[in-house]
Amino acid sequence: MRLAPDLALVQTVDFFPPVHDDPVTWGEIGAANAMNDVFAMGGEVLVALNVGAFPDDLDPEIIADVFRGGIIKVHEAGGAIVGGHTMTDREPKYGLAVTGLVHPDRVVRKRGAQPGDVVFLSKPLGTGVVVSSVRSDVVSAETYAGATASMRRLGRHAMHLALAHDVHAMTDITGFGLVGHAAEMAQAGGVRLVIGAGRVPQLPGVLDLYRRGYGTAGTTRNEEYYRRWLDLRGDVEPSLLRLLHDPQTSGGLLMAVPAERAEALDHAATAEHGPLWRIGVVEAGEPAVEVRP
Repeated sequence: MRLAPDLALVQTVDFFPPVHDDPVTWGEIGAANAMNDVFAMGGEVLVALNVGAFPDDLDPEIIADVFRGGIIKVHEAGGAIVGGHTMTDREPKYGLAVTGLVHPDRVVRKRGAQPGDVVFLSKPLGTGVVVSSVRSDVVSAETYAGATASMRRLGRHAMHLALAHDVHAMTDITGFGLVGHAAEMAQAGGVRLVIGAGRVPQLPGVLDLYRRGYGTAGTTRNEEYYRRWLDLRGDVEPSLLRLLHDPQTSGGLLMAVPAERAEALDHAATAEHGPLWRIGVVEAGEPAVEVRP
């Protein structure tokens, strides 16, 4: 929403049940996830409101810890939590309603990717299968720690890198998985996103979980729905293809950057310890996600 010639609001809301046993960590992840939509549009977080639902017999200290985690991440993003609303529910839920600021002429959208652009991703895939499988006692400590660190990491630094290198289009990877959100970008821009499956970063151990038959209901729904926009070329391992549909919590930013700026973005990300992975290119053609080995 434009407020003035040089100022606009970006607003979003997101919340979900616990994704981690530690309440502070759950709060951090919930906040990071909710703020990602602001970062995906090139905005900065201004204020946020808590959105919570908790059983009436839950220890108040646990609820306070969840809120504490949210405060930590919102402050890290340069914003403030200024209130919120809670209700009673048997299943706990937490998230944020977030208000951000952006210059109207510098809003980044899903549309805008151009043939020749290079496609980058700022976080590895696999949080969906980790969150889904952890209570089955099949997730290693290394995999769980990697997923937790990834979900807690803000997308703000990746957004700054993208803006500094003239990003054409950007979105965050969440419940629809990499293929689903790439399909949205392809349709919005009228282009093809060509992704090298072997280039896509993975959390440690997640591909093995899919190979052993673990997964999520969301993965299956994504596979079924986005099949119409998927153009599979070559021999891609079925478990790896499933991982490309894995629904992400607090996932990375998917960005299309001009080819002439790609090498500089690579160097900047390495120098500033802000991980980015070059996973594909944008081509002209019927809108689709083309996946190659």
